[in-house]
Amino acid sequence: MAKGSSLDSSTLASRRRLHFLLGIVVVIAIVIFSRTGKNEEPLSMQDATRFSSEPSCNLFEGKWVYDNEAYPLYKEKDCSFMAEELASMLQRLRNKRIVFVGDSLNKGQWISMICLIESSIPKELKSMQYDGSLFTFRASEYNASVQFYWAPLLVESNADNPMNYSLSERIVKVKAIEKHATHWTDADILVFNSYLWWRMPYMKVLWGSFESGADGIYKEVEVPRSYEMALNTWSNWLEFHINRTKTQLLWVSMSPTHEAGEDWGLPGGQNCYKETEPIMEEGFQGRGSRTDMMRAVEATIAELKGRGLNIQFLNITQLSEYRKDAHPAFYREFKPPLTQLQLSNPRLNADCYHWCLPGVPDTWNELLYAYILSFSNFNEQ
Repeated sequence: MAKGSSLDSSTLASRRRLHFLLGIVVVIAIVIFSRTGKNEEPLSMQDATRFSSEPSCNLFEGKWVYDNEAYPLYKEKDCSFMAEELASMLQRLRNKRIVFVGDSLNKGQWISMICLIESSIPKELKSMQYDGSLFTFRASEYNASVQFYWAPLLVESNADNPMNYSLSERIVKVKAIEKHATHWTDADILVFNSYLWWRMPYMKVLWGSFESGADGIYKEVEVPRSYEMALNTWSNWLEFHINRTKTQLLWVSMSPTHEAGEDWGLPGGQNCYKETEPIMEEGFQGRGSRTDMMRAVEATIAELKGRGLNIQFLNITQLSEYRKDAHPAFYREFKPPLTQLQLSNPRLNADCYHWCLPGVPDTWNELLYAYILSFSNFNEQ
């Protein structure tokens, strides 16, 4: 967490009542967003991001307010505090398996979820296990698993090793997903995300295997076309392999970045480093969010719904756009460690992609929890 912040990212929360959640009582009051007067959705998916037919209610729009009483929901060092409002989350996960699939942004949301629930579980009744790309937190008393599966480009790629993925050239097999999907086929809740690793003009696409060497066919394909190809493989797999009476599907929208301070009025070369307050401009959108890729996801999800497979859209983009102050910036552990030259220029090496914990991903999970409460067939199992 950035040092010297006047508005601690863990104590900023968004407010709006959840009374419209299918008749469910108020769920998590601090996460709620208050409307700012506009009804239009800033980044599409307007219908998919509304919980009811009430036209003035949109859970994903609003403004951040300072709340030093209810937040943070857990302690930064050991995740040892959980607000009572979240205690029922474990009950909802009883006998269930939830899997976050994606990159380090999704991993951060997974860690946030664990921090929100683990302190209510006795030490002897919880465990953590690592098995290749699959990370598992298990609460044995509830027979519940909260897992993360490392698949930064969703389909198979040369970055699929969670311990060795810093590569100069990224290569994807846009037609291959089975190697990943076999690990999360029978999950009760699947939470997908894939965006950050696609933020480049072109992606090198492979037809064939990584082991085939010169026999493989490579082609540089423009993004978002290569992104659309990967999404098509993902959606085809879901259509034919997901148990529609068991598994609930969600897609987390793109997580914005704040590496260009010009977007919020700073001189060139500035970024999130030493930023201490949110952006207050309503509807702010920085250059770190690509609407063409948002539209690609929107089209894929709409097509799946037309084929009878429902996927909920967890739109965290706009609410996260405002939080230029909530990145770890220079105050995090870097692997490998930074050199003396890098240490002398902290702004140049600031992490304006990931998020502090406690922080913004906790709000994403509070919204996810609201979705879980709304899954009627899930809660009846």
